[in-house]
Amino acid sequence: MLELRHLRMIQALAETGSVSAAAARVHLTQSALSHQFGALERYFGLPLIDRSRRPLRLAPAGERLLLAARRVLPEVEAARADLLRQGSDQAPESLRIAVECHSCFDWLMPAMDAYRVERPEAELDLVGGFLPEPVDLLLDGRADLAVVSVPEERPGVSYLPLFRYEIVALLAPGHALADRPFLAAADFAGQTLISYPVPDQSLDLVQRVLRPAGVMPERRTAELTIAILQLVASRRGLAALPRWAAQAQIERGYVLARGIGEEGLWSTLHAAVRKEELVAREAFVATLRRSAFATLQGIEQAT
Repeated sequence: MLELRHLRMIQALAETGSVSAAAARVHLTQSALSHQFGALERYFGLPLIDRSRRPLRLAPAGERLLLAARRVLPEVEAARADLLRQGSDQAPESLRIAVECHSCFDWLMPAMDAYRVERPEAELDLVGGFLPEPVDLLLDGRADLAVVSVPEERPGVSYLPLFRYEIVALLAPGHALADRPFLAAADFAGQTLISYPVPDQSLDLVQRVLRPAGVMPERRTAELTIAILQLVASRRGLAALPRWAAQAQIERGYVLARGIGEEGLWSTLHAAVRKEELVAREAFVATLRRSAFATLQGIEQAT
């Protein structure tokens, strides 16, 4: 028997290309999801997945179910939202999101799209611009959630950890430092550091590695991640970005990635919310985490 949960499984696999990531999205273990796919294939007598390819792709029968999922699931969710609105006198959830990091959009937009599928009645919006102090917007009512890397103690603010991620040094193939297993602070001396145009307190490399070592390289800024990577590839300097922000270019060999320090340079992203709204925001934060682990490589659970 074909059920809505099967359509959600098919859609999750099509969007992630991974059984483990699809399982996380639909709240199943990997073995449980594989078992359900197997049962569905036996029911139809047709393969749903082309298991010979990586990432996984749907077989023709799976593509037919995906077409049904894309038609049926939005209609079901819209009906659910309509009925909830009719049965409640509460206003739809409104969520304005502020971010301090340029690279956050790489995973934040898919997470927002996923939440809209789960709760079509929710009104989501991004606060314009990159903000060095997004928590201030929470406290004066201009934002409802802020994504930050440093959970500063502020009255009336609670923090929910999202995930840990590694910040890597990026350099051009053939660079003089390319044979190093990792870069130390001294390796940045005499180099040009390419970064986003943000204050130094927003740059983990500067705050936690270079400044304590008394190393202050020349600086150059660029607004866009791809512009930073182009400058690195053309030997204009080094950069330090979350691994996920440059993963595609690293895999292509366009730039090289090296750890920073023997243990690597790791940071954690948090969702900051007003304390009185902590419970109300937990569902969205859970979606942020699921989406991040489904779309980003090399991140870890945060505590």
